[in-house]
Amino acid sequence: SDESSSAFGLGFLPGHVTKFNNAKISVPHIGWNGRTILQKSPVFQYTKDEESVYFVHSYYVPLTDEIRATGWVLTTTTYGDVEYVSAIQKGNVVATQFHPEKSGNAGLNIIKGFLEAAENGTLGDTELIQPPENATTVLAKRVVVALDVRSNDDGDLVVTKGDQYDVREKSSSSVDSSAPTRGGVRNLGKPVALASRYYQEGADEIAFLNITSFRQGVLEDAPMLQVLEEASRTCFVPLTVGGGIRPYKDESSGRTYSAVEVAAQYFRAGADKVSIGSDAVYAAEQYRETQGIKTGNTGIEQISNLYGAQAVVISIDPQRVYIDNTDVDAMAKKGHAVIYLEEEGLHCWYQCTVKGGREARDICAVTVARASEALGAGEIMLNCINMDGQGKGFDHVLMKAVSDAVTIPVIASSGAGNAEHFSKVFSETGVQAALAAGMFHREEVGIDEVKRHMESCGIPSRVCFYHRANTVY
Repeated sequence: SDESSSAFGLGFLPGHVTKFNNAKISVPHIGWNGRTILQKSPVFQYTKDEESVYFVHSYYVPLTDEIRATGWVLTTTTYGDVEYVSAIQKGNVVATQFHPEKSGNAGLNIIKGFLEAAENGTLGDTELIQPPENATTVLAKRVVVALDVRSNDDGDLVVTKGDQYDVREKSSSSVDSSAPTRGGVRNLGKPVALASRYYQEGADEIAFLNITSFRQGVLEDAPMLQVLEEASRTCFVPLTVGGGIRPYKDESSGRTYSAVEVAAQYFRAGADKVSIGSDAVYAAEQYRETQGIKTGNTGIEQISNLYGAQAVVISIDPQRVYIDNTDVDAMAKKGHAVIYLEEEGLHCWYQCTVKGGREARDICAVTVARASEALGAGEIMLNCINMDGQGKGFDHVLMKAVSDAVTIPVIASSGAGNAEHFSKVFSETGVQAALAAGMFHREEVGIDEVKRHMESCGIPSRVCFYHRANTVY
């Protein structure tokens, strides 16, 4: 194995476990991809061949003639120009590279088919089949729904949405809470109920962002842990949680918990990934100061080393800062990625912020993204304070600058207001996923509408059933 040259497998399959080449494709391979079927199996009796399943991995077993001749290969999958083994079966032995438990209804039906066949003794009733010539699969672009969660005055967790990182609730005299328009911060519902709804409507991933967690530690935040536990019982897609993933001191006991211990609380509650915000900026600053020497003491490194890169998402909150032409060289010498905006005839850089956008730091989004990748992060959630809540589309300049600078997947965030915004950011930048909150919460646009628009533009999306307004699409 490329991951551990001294470790040997069970020997069922001949060959070598190889790491994807990040010079050609984003690594890890994260998202919904298809399966080319090489065996007819009762495991797939309740699924359609075209249904996508969820993958998250950096290593693969290449499909070779020698491996195919063993008769073990159940399915293959294509990522970039690589065709690899994504599931195997021999008799009653079945193993998958993808995650059925995170593959929505398709995954649940795979588990159902396996359990039923195992119970009635038909699991080994397989038949080799010849797939279509030159059959390939495609990684879908992901549609992610974010739920900004905060405590209300009664101590209950509610989903809210403000503009440009304003998380303060407005009084009823200043904001009409019943109005569906943008502006102001409103209670938009309970997190678990909304998450379940979005799962049923076809969300590819769901992110819970605890937007006021910097005021307390995760161990005091039992309601948020309960939200994850409840959501994981009904939402069988990847769940990300952000907020408070940092070292934490329990004032009552005096004990200090590491970022790994804090993350472990969320993982045990049902999270698949944790999102690190402010601490990622501090880690990038430290990485810059040490001139690229890893200390091993950052939360990114510690969590990645224990749980894997795919478990660590870096949430970057930059703001666009315009600069005079005379300042371009000076800003570039400071290490900032200076970008020329042709339409405006101006230069800018994207300054990172911490503490929910309340404090600006002298480091740019590109630098933080590159440092985070080097420290072991597996994905970037890229926000933009200027565009947040505006409904005018994603900041393509920012998305392209960062996605071009790193080899890990990037999730576009901030600014979506209609289905076309998703198609445009996928077509014009290298992001692999795009996230929205308010437009889905207010039911201005449905997830099904977004995916239909993507398909009309030739952008691959996950095939699933949508349920909206009592209509099945």
